[in-house]
Amino acid sequence: MKTPLVVIVGRPNVGKSTFFNRLVGKRDAIVDNTSGVTRDRNYGEVEWNGKEFRLIDTGGFVPDSPDLFETAIREQVKIAIEESDKIIFLVDGRDGITPVDKEITRMLRNSGKKFFLLVNKIDSENYESYTAEFHQLGIDEPIPVSAIAGRGVGDFLDILTEDFHPAGEEDEDTRLKIAIVGRPNVGKSSLTNALLGYDRSIVTDIPGTTRDSIDSILKYYGQEIVLIDTAGLRKKSKVDESIEFFSSIRSLKAIAESDISIIMIDSAVGLEKQDQRIIDEAISRRKGIILAVNKWDLIEKDTNTAKSYENALREKIGSIDYIPIMFISALTKQRIFKLIELSLEIEKERKKKISTNELNETLLPEIEKTPPPTTPTGREVKIKFINQVGSNYPVFLFFTSYPQYINDNYKRFLEKLIRRKFGFMGVPFTLSFKQK
Repeated sequence: MKTPLVVIVGRPNVGKSTFFNRLVGKRDAIVDNTSGVTRDRNYGEVEWNGKEFRLIDTGGFVPDSPDLFETAIREQVKIAIEESDKIIFLVDGRDGITPVDKEITRMLRNSGKKFFLLVNKIDSENYESYTAEFHQLGIDEPIPVSAIAGRGVGDFLDILTEDFHPAGEEDEDTRLKIAIVGRPNVGKSSLTNALLGYDRSIVTDIPGTTRDSIDSILKYYGQEIVLIDTAGLRKKSKVDESIEFFSSIRSLKAIAESDISIIMIDSAVGLEKQDQRIIDEAISRRKGIILAVNKWDLIEKDTNTAKSYENALREKIGSIDYIPIMFISALTKQRIFKLIELSLEIEKERKKKISTNELNETLLPEIEKTPPPTTPTGREVKIKFINQVGSNYPVFLFFTSYPQYINDNYKRFLEKLIRRKFGFMGVPFTLSFKQK
């Protein structure tokens, strides 16, 4: 089931970051009284009454500014609007309507997207009258809220999510869905085209020039597989940061919609922070993961090159040692269909069920040899029973005394133990601890 994408837009200093933090429930964004201080975007996941959506916080919109930073923000707001399912247009009730608010209104009308006008800083009934002025924008009923106090936010979320599907609803489409994600110009569209056997999208040396992002169907030995290509911008961006921003939004959406995420990196560049963020996103959503090192044909190699490269990569990704790494070339088609075979294997691993008897007979003796640390008062922590649950990805339930004292190191020990005994290559899973 696709997770809806909601974006917050508005001019600087109207409270977008505060509102984002209110919905996401944590202070992720920089919040300051200085106009335009949100110089980065933020992404979060919001759950409301059993429904989930992705939320994007953009920088303050400043039209026609020669400042490069403000140019980047303008582009990012336009990109976010284009990618969104619904839009929150936040204005400042204390300041009233400004020319910038009017320009944003025009942009939103032209987008054809569903948007809501929220009048912020209506902290009490004393300020309710400030909302009336915004009827002049000709938008459906302005909604008064207070990002700081939370006033009116719950009522708005009811309206925003009324047509969202409840989280966890089964997707009727049972075909395997593979997201091809990565930084701009890493070769995502080239890989999609090579797999399909034709140019589904325009590919150039300019990052972010792919025209559209239509999912494609790959027929592989009689099986239909959906390829979700995170295609690039419709036109060349003026600011490199906007290309990165666009790529990030597309990656978030594609990972959410996929079963398996093929995360591509450029062999000449290696693993960067953006790659790590994409990996973290796939892990947090419990998607199957493959790390594909592209442009391997351009590397001068000897017999140890691949092994040395893989060792360096694994050192960077640390404890995520269950992710398979494959060296490919989208240009020469080297090993690209092995990616599909590996994706099918990993999907089987995601659906694999270990019987309760086998889990307990295999793991409990090992746990007895290496038991959890005792509680701070010296009480013994005993794991008594293990069960596998979860339909979309593996979840292991450990029934134990004092579950609150199972520390992170021991959780890592249990994860490695499960992987050593039962596999689960490329599959993030969840360990949960319950009181017995």
